[in-house]
Amino acid sequence: MTDDELLALFTRAADAARESLKPLKGAARRERTDKPGQYALDLVADAAVLPVLHEAGVAVVSEESGRSGTSDASVTVVLDPVDGSTNCSRDIPYWSISLCALDRDGPLCALVANQATGVQTTAVRGKGAWRDGELVAPSGVRRVEDAVVSFSGTPARRLAWKQFRSLGSAALELCDVAAGALDAYLTSWVSPWDYLGGMLVCQEAGAPVLDAHGEELVVTETDTRRQLVAAATPELLDAVRPALPS
Repeated sequence: MTDDELLALFTRAADAARESLKPLKGAARRERTDKPGQYALDLVADAAVLPVLHEAGVAVVSEESGRSGTSDASVTVVLDPVDGSTNCSRDIPYWSISLCALDRDGPLCALVANQATGVQTTAVRGKGAWRDGELVAPSGVRRVEDAVVSFSGTPARRLAWKQFRSLGSAALELCDVAAGALDAYLTSWVSPWDYLGGMLVCQEAGAPVLDAHGEELVVTETDTRRQLVAAATPELLDAVRPALPS
């Protein structure tokens, strides 16, 4: 499949996920499953997306359902059907779907859609990153003192940042670093479906991303966890690392 075909597939998948959640309102959105940290809405969205992806003949690695699809496919799609499930459950308009296609050379293309607002951020390897069709670029901030920094988890140290946030969707926060809305983002331990889509967006926009412990980020094992730092510039990335959540 071409990158254009994959992005069109991802748009259909995002639409299917969003439509599947529309009937869930109020208390129905807050229902939990027996799995720790999982909402019923996560399974609803996953069930809506999987047939769309399977029909395209790709392999899938999903947060909610693990590995499925065509086992020997040349493309693997890493999926988080609802990234920011608590935000979604409480109608906080900052939650997303994240889809990232990997081939034998690594991340090929990605779509991260804020499902509450409809804003889509996409990236294609070697071709750049876009938000609703417009090229994105990081802020260029180099100093902590000038930076708005976002966290997954609690910062280990308070630095002299301008402001800080904890917004609740790793995929969106990485995209917001790429687009200049945030200057840096630091995580506690997260899984590949949380970060691969946003990571490719950052890389294509020119915002550095790394694992705090030097581990490889392009992985699909379902039990893998990484601790990410993303920033507008290499200088800011180095400056904020002491605040990594423990």
